[in-house]
Amino acid sequence: MTQLSTVGNVGVIRMNSPPVNALGIRLRKDIMDCLKRAESDPSIQAIVLCSDCEIFSGGADITEFGTPKAAVEPHLIELLHTIEAAEKPVVAAIHGVALGGALELSLGCHYRIIKKNGRVGFPEVTIGILPGGTGTQRLPRVAGVVAALEIITSGKPLSAQVACAKGIVDKVVEGDIVKEGIAFAQSVVGKPLGPRRISQMKVKAPPNVHQVFEEWRAKLKKSSRGAIAPLTCLESIENAVTSPSYSEGLRKENELMMMLIMSEQSAALRYAFFAERVISRWEVPSRKVSHKTAKPLAVKSAAVIGGGTMGAGIAMALISIGIPTFMIEQDDKFLQRGVETVKGYVGQNVVKGRVTTVQAQKLQSLLKPTLNYADLKNVDIVIEAVFENMKVKKEVFGKLDAVCKPLAILASNTSGLNIDEMASATKRPESVIGMHFFAPAHIMRLVENIHGKQTSAVAMATVMELTKKMGKVGVLVGNCPGFVGNRMLRSYGTEGMFLLEEGCLPYEVDQALQDFGLSMGIFQMSDLSGLDIGYTARKERGIVDTDSTKPARFREGERYCPLADILVEKGHLGQKSGKGYYNYGKPGGRTPQRDPEVEQLIIDFSKKHGIKRRKISAEEIIERCLYPLINEGFKILQEGIASKMEEIDIIWLYGYGWPRHTGGPMYYAKQVGLEVVYERLQHYQKEFPYSKHWRPAELLRKMATEPDHKL
Repeated sequence: MTQLSTVGNVGVIRMNSPPVNALGIRLRKDIMDCLKRAESDPSIQAIVLCSDCEIFSGGADITEFGTPKAAVEPHLIELLHTIEAAEKPVVAAIHGVALGGALELSLGCHYRIIKKNGRVGFPEVTIGILPGGTGTQRLPRVAGVVAALEIITSGKPLSAQVACAKGIVDKVVEGDIVKEGIAFAQSVVGKPLGPRRISQMKVKAPPNVHQVFEEWRAKLKKSSRGAIAPLTCLESIENAVTSPSYSEGLRKENELMMMLIMSEQSAALRYAFFAERVISRWEVPSRKVSHKTAKPLAVKSAAVIGGGTMGAGIAMALISIGIPTFMIEQDDKFLQRGVETVKGYVGQNVVKGRVTTVQAQKLQSLLKPTLNYADLKNVDIVIEAVFENMKVKKEVFGKLDAVCKPLAILASNTSGLNIDEMASATKRPESVIGMHFFAPAHIMRLVENIHGKQTSAVAMATVMELTKKMGKVGVLVGNCPGFVGNRMLRSYGTEGMFLLEEGCLPYEVDQALQDFGLSMGIFQMSDLSGLDIGYTARKERGIVDTDSTKPARFREGERYCPLADILVEKGHLGQKSGKGYYNYGKPGGRTPQRDPEVEQLIIDFSKKHGIKRRKISAEEIIERCLYPLINEGFKILQEGIASKMEEIDIIWLYGYGWPRHTGGPMYYAKQVGLEVVYERLQHYQKEFPYSKHWRPAELLRKMATEPDHKL
């Protein structure tokens, strides 16, 4: 319960609405009541607004959006205008974080102090809206137009020190935040409040402000990938400059806020926000196991097998949270390479100011390189990150089974190999689990955690908890070839190849997918990961055959396009070789350029196999690439590999660059209409009967044709 108390001549309003002081109707009303009482009490000469919770406030209660509660007074804007109009100085004393509406509430106060480890920010853009409680009008007045653009369109929080340097807060303190707030409030008693009322200030705009907006508009159009919120935030900040008054700018802010909050994109982004919380409450219905019943083991030490790119990244992620980590390699040369890679990652953090030199030395000391498996006898978890080959991985698991303590978790960083088969190499299949990290492993947030048939609840809970501690998003799924993400990716890439032989060039497919909002298209992604990886896997399956005397267009009873195999055999391995579907100028190059040689090879291939090329629309490209992927998602749900749509969507949002403002592939399918997706799958199944991925999932059929059928 939010309360008003007095300390000398200072009234202290302590917000208390656990866990994060979300600014819902009850808290807003309580603050307003306390403020009015403090204003009417002649013994109170100054007011401190602080928190009794772990943080100052996490901002607006987004569960109220679009509900009748949103219309109940006092609104946030009314509350902070009342604070600003107070005749007694009001000081916001911030600890933890003040995000979104909480920062707006603070900017409504006359003064702001913050504890040195506190953070402030406007994350609204990440859920498809803008700071609609005066944020786009107040921030340019205290921090300036450029800072407001940076902060509001990125959604990234600022440290206390940066916030102070930008004028957002007045003082950074180290002691007890309430005591510091009281002392600060006492120091400003009697000082004029007019200059402290932000709504009455002029916007801090540079002389070339119109050029600044045009440059930012061009930049955001490129980076937002179709998301409307960043550009709308810019428009609202621009209104702060161009409007004749604060009130007019605020009126326009409200109009833009209403437009965004009613948009499909904001609904999708809010879905994604809550989906992340849904997947943390994991369960495996078929095993009657869940986050509620399973207890994790404490991970106090770890080991990583392999010091390559993935192994070094995983080791970096572990030492970054203070876990001593062994790194094993096959010889000293590879081991030292792995150590140097981790050292480089630590050094990058020093350069970027994330850690001090002293902290970097401590981090580096947590890495324990060794060539001896016996050194792993007491570790709590081992994550192997060796070559993606079952024989090699089973050999590693056999060695680990022989040396690790009975309760140790044995995990595999595999992108699609059978977890149960790996577990068969041990006498403890219940301790074996998959942890599919995404490269670069110390940066990418997604980890697909894969349970096998015998994986224990303890092992599941332990890796899910460890993933969370590493600051990553863990999704627990079942065991099948490719798991969730890569299994869905297969039909996506396969259909992309068919589009090439029918009439598209690589850049046309990629452009359509990027215009949809994906971070990169099929062929840029292939070049980044390396064409040889898929080629090797197909070779092992025995389906690679570019001999022109044999039927090139069918393998294993399905339509097949060998263009990727042909490119690999010509030395086009992707960025690593400087040539893939695109030309990168040199090995390791990053900028794709159209390659006339590759494009002619594609055209000649079509001619050779009697395929009449045609102009293919962007709409058809999107349908043919995305609908098989979505269909596979429904098959995954049908089989129980994933138990919720949210799990699939989070995997694609965090691991594969799916545009967040569409919610994820499964959410997107529901927005398009499941009946539409089902109808188009049937259409393409008739047109391409030799591709199994067009056969609609039974679950999709039921959900599309039976209105009452739910997952």
